[in-house]
Amino acid sequence: MTAAGVDVVARGASVRGPRGPVFEGVDLDVPAGGLLAAHGPAGSGRTSLLLALAGRMRLSGGTIRVGGHVLPADGRRVRGLVAIARAAPAVDLEGRLRVREVMAERCLTQPGVTERRIREAYETLALAPREADLVEDLGPADRLLLATALALAERPGALVVDDLDDGLPPDAHAPVWEALHRVRETGPTVLAGCLRPPPDTPGLTALLLPSRSRDRLPAATAAVREDADT
Repeated sequence: MTAAGVDVVARGASVRGPRGPVFEGVDLDVPAGGLLAAHGPAGSGRTSLLLALAGRMRLSGGTIRVGGHVLPADGRRVRGLVAIARAAPAVDLEGRLRVREVMAERCLTQPGVTERRIREAYETLALAPREADLVEDLGPADRLLLATALALAERPGALVVDDLDDGLPPDAHAPVWEALHRVRETGPTVLAGCLRPPPDTPGLTALLLPSRSRDRLPAATAAVREDADT
C-alpha cells in the first residue's frame, strides 16, 4: 500500500536571496499522481523551487498549495506530505555508508519506515542493490534510485528528486524516467529537477526555469504534455 498522491499548485511563487531573485513568478499545476520536470541550467533555481514546493524554503512572494494545504501557514503538514529523495547539498545520501546502513538509518529516523517497505520500493524501481556496497561505489543511476526508494518507503503524498540527470550516462536516462513513472503509478506525485525534460512523455508537466541574470528574471514557463489519445 502507498499513500495517495497530492496536487501541487503555485501562483507567482518567488524566492529572493541576498544577491537577488533565486526564482521568480512561478505558476504551475501538477495533478495528484502527476510528474513535474523542473528543468533549466545550473543556477536557475531548480533546487530552491523544489525545496519550496516541499515546504522547506520560505517564499518571498506568491503562494504554493500542496494537497489543499497552503504555505507557509500549513508548513508542518506539507513537510509531512512531501518526502525528499535528493536535493543536494541540503539532502543527499552519505557516500561513506553502506547500503544496509542507510537502510537501517532510515528505519530509525523516519516513522513507519521498515525494511519491508524499503524492499517493496526496490521492487517498484526494479532495483537490487548489494547491501554491503558503499553508497559512493554505486553507479549514478543506482545511487539516485536508492535515494528514491528510501523516500518512497515513507509513503509520501509527493516525492522530490533533484539533479535527476546529473552524471547519468545517456543510456541510463530513459530507464530512470521509466522508474519514476512507476513511482507515480503507485500513488505519490513526483517533483523532479533536471537539466532537460524527457522527450515525448505523456502527462508530464515541464517547467522551464531561465538562467538568472542581473536583469529581472523572465517568468518560468510551464507546459503539460497530454496523453496521445486525448
